[in-house]
Amino acid sequence: MLSVGRLDLRERLAQVRRSRLVRQNLILFVGGLVAGIGGFVYHAIAGRVLGPATYGQVAFLIALYAVGTAPALILVVVLARYTATLAARGAEGISSLLTRTIRLIAIPSLVAILFTTLLARPVASFEHLGSTIPVLILGFSIALIWQVSIPRGILQGLQRFTALSLNLSLELVVRTATVVALLAANYAVSGAMAAVLLGLVFAFALGLIALRDHLGRSKTRVHLRVMAGFSLAAAAGIIGVQILYNQDVILAEHYLSSHAGGIYGGLNKIGTILFFLTLSVSQVLFPRVVEAVAKEEHPGRILLYSAGLLTLLGAGALLVFGVLPGLVVGVLFGPSFSDAVPYVFAVGVIGLALSLNNLLVQFFMAVHDLVFLPILGLGVVAEGVAIFLFHANVGQVVGDVLVTLLALLVLLAVRCYLLLPTLRASSLGEAEPKPALG
Repeated sequence: MLSVGRLDLRERLAQVRRSRLVRQNLILFVGGLVAGIGGFVYHAIAGRVLGPATYGQVAFLIALYAVGTAPALILVVVLARYTATLAARGAEGISSLLTRTIRLIAIPSLVAILFTTLLARPVASFEHLGSTIPVLILGFSIALIWQVSIPRGILQGLQRFTALSLNLSLELVVRTATVVALLAANYAVSGAMAAVLLGLVFAFALGLIALRDHLGRSKTRVHLRVMAGFSLAAAAGIIGVQILYNQDVILAEHYLSSHAGGIYGGLNKIGTILFFLTLSVSQVLFPRVVEAVAKEEHPGRILLYSAGLLTLLGAGALLVFGVLPGLVVGVLFGPSFSDAVPYVFAVGVIGLALSLNNLLVQFFMAVHDLVFLPILGLGVVAEGVAIFLFHANVGQVVGDVLVTLLALLVLLAVRCYLLLPTLRASSLGEAEPKPALG
């Protein structure tokens, strides 16, 4: 009996190793892990060098940058869906999709730079920044991340997860390496934001290199307007998730003292360790579900496996947060952030809840179910209202976010439970795009 049990275990492990879903997740997990480490080392360096009060300004600007990346994330999802559909049906047109989208997005990118320039002084005054230069750099960074998202979305849709993994990770490696030099040169907040911009320049060039085999290979021309319908749902979903894990930092920095705002900014970054650590799961899930729909296969099993994998990864991180919270804070931010220690496990749960919420949102978008939109909108409003009403200290803000995200997860899970038995691949979504010659 024992030998039979061992044989079954070996067979199951062998099946796991052969699983395409597991391999793809592993590739993106490694890239996401490197990116996550790079991102948190970046914040740890900024926090240690600048101190809580000045680091709070960096955390505020990074939160604004993260909100500004919402269009980039929408582009990634839309382009990944379109590319995955083209690839599943054997169609061409990747070169046309890449070049035409870059030209199209150049216009709003320039508008973003102009808009940020006009608002630089009011924003600097609102957050008591000593200069408008960090805000101007923020504008260029937001414009560039919109361009970086184009090759990333196409790579995700093509399921070239190795190239995508390198792109995501090396951006943060470059950002972290340059912030050390810039802070050492006493550029403070401006240097921290310039490091973000330099990392994006590198990522954009790397993305174009990864897709060089598609450049000029085909004369097939695609119509970008066919993506417009899905773009609206993607916009609502992506923006909702982005606001969920950034508005708390902005509101905390506004309502709390400078020291407490910096402490909460550090906690937010600790909590998002779980989010970015498990982000690879939703990145693999999305094109896999789109592929399943295009091939008339039921995607529910992919969701269940992905949710299990995400929970397993998150549980490991939560164990560390629960057992060694002081070490986590000390390693990332140093002794000046010791007030954050009591809240480390709670913000870890927040990160896991956010990850699961995002996974469900990605699934709903992939199968083009729109019922999740008012549920997500309710969660966003509830989080903002809770912080507005209860913000006496760091603990209250942590409690506001924790309760809101857990309640949202329950509501989205109920929607998914009702949806899964009704899913039929042949009845999902709108007609898929077709490439046009000429």
